[in-house]
Amino acid sequence: MVPDPHDRWDGPPAGGGTENGRVFGTGPPPGAFLFTRRGEQGLHAGGPGGGTDSAVPPHRPRGISRLPRRAATAHFGSGGSGPPHPEVSMREFIDGAEAIARAAIHAGCDFFAGYPITPATPILLHMARELPKVGGVAIQGEDEIASMGFCIGAALTGSRVLTATSGPGVSLYSENVGLAIMGEVPMVIVDAQRMGPATGGATTVAQGDIQFLRWGTSGGFPVIVLAPTNVAECYSLTLRAFDLAERFRVPVFLATDKETVLSRATVDVAAWEAVPVRPRVTAPADEPFVPYPQDAPGGVPAMSPIGGAHLLRFTTSSHDERGYLTKSPAQVDGLNRRLTAKIEDHMDEIGLVELDLEDGADTLVLSYGITARSVKEAVRRARGDGVAVSSLTVHSLWPVPEGAIRAVLDGVSRVVVPELNLGQYIREIERLCDAGVEVAGVHRVDGELITPEQILQAVGREVAA
Repeated sequence: MVPDPHDRWDGPPAGGGTENGRVFGTGPPPGAFLFTRRGEQGLHAGGPGGGTDSAVPPHRPRGISRLPRRAATAHFGSGGSGPPHPEVSMREFIDGAEAIARAAIHAGCDFFAGYPITPATPILLHMARELPKVGGVAIQGEDEIASMGFCIGAALTGSRVLTATSGPGVSLYSENVGLAIMGEVPMVIVDAQRMGPATGGATTVAQGDIQFLRWGTSGGFPVIVLAPTNVAECYSLTLRAFDLAERFRVPVFLATDKETVLSRATVDVAAWEAVPVRPRVTAPADEPFVPYPQDAPGGVPAMSPIGGAHLLRFTTSSHDERGYLTKSPAQVDGLNRRLTAKIEDHMDEIGLVELDLEDGADTLVLSYGITARSVKEAVRRARGDGVAVSSLTVHSLWPVPEGAIRAVLDGVSRVVVPELNLGQYIREIERLCDAGVEVAGVHRVDGELITPEQILQAVGREVAA
């Protein structure tokens, strides 16, 4: 189930616009809301697209709008640059892997590298089949380490890149994820989560990588993690992941799972969202170039492709503005603070949540990913029995959308957090809640999905009390 498209902000007119002197072209203006349910205001914590780079190629639609199914299906692998928009009323039977691959191609992805691993292999297969049809390159690397290296190298030469793996592969990606953070490489990484640890249950569902994706590389520097709840959101959030990767020059993870990637679903035409992906900001070829300036707008430097007009230095070590290794405390401090601030200072722009609020409800169920689908059903049943309960689905897990979450905690005495792990994201919710607010987890690690009945039981205990 997805939000009613009629409740959504449709974006600025062609050419973008301004508000309070700030330019926007790819995100809603300040105060705009998305994901409205049951007459309440939903929260999109984002503001302008950031900076003055609001240009979007004319073949890519602006704002968030409905994408016709027939056009999207026909376009996949047909050689175009983005989905057309005639209104067509139809449905499509599709899985998350194909939705992710389709979105990547529509986003302008022209390079993929990955290594086979259940349940992410279908993404590799889709990209290997379809990407060459639009002039791109898809490689099955000899392992996950090489695949990440291929993607970093391709991105630095100007390509828009994607890779896909599962938890054990993310373990092998870890060092190169740190390299991508240090070198400010825009890329999208799909983690189709499965049961761990180690090989674990290759064909069983889990949400066990949530903290790992945030803290899985040395230094603790921030990344962006988005989490779709269904097949349609696999498409829209993949597009958004590519846009955020370009906006902030950072690896962006799409945290999905075995069930969403491998299970087919009937998706209505109105569920497809043509989220615009901004072009890469590149330095003018005829001007002096400093690759890592401390005073870059928004903390995000312009890029210059390797093999282009400028001499470039790329290193995994601490470096100065020109890319030379340095031990200068001031320069190292400035670099590390900029790498952090360019994400954490824009949490409201990145944040994306979905609200389903009920008047008088003192219980809030907060969820993400596949588990949110059971929450929707549980909330529907509870309300049918006369129980007031609210729901919040987090689509941007990292950085935590603190403002959006705190905004709905007023009047709430209990928060229920269902997760397919033993309690990971619940830690972030506990630190946001005031004293006196009970935070209860619903956890499952047997390879099965959390059911609406389990969530209703957790909500029911509060009602009975």
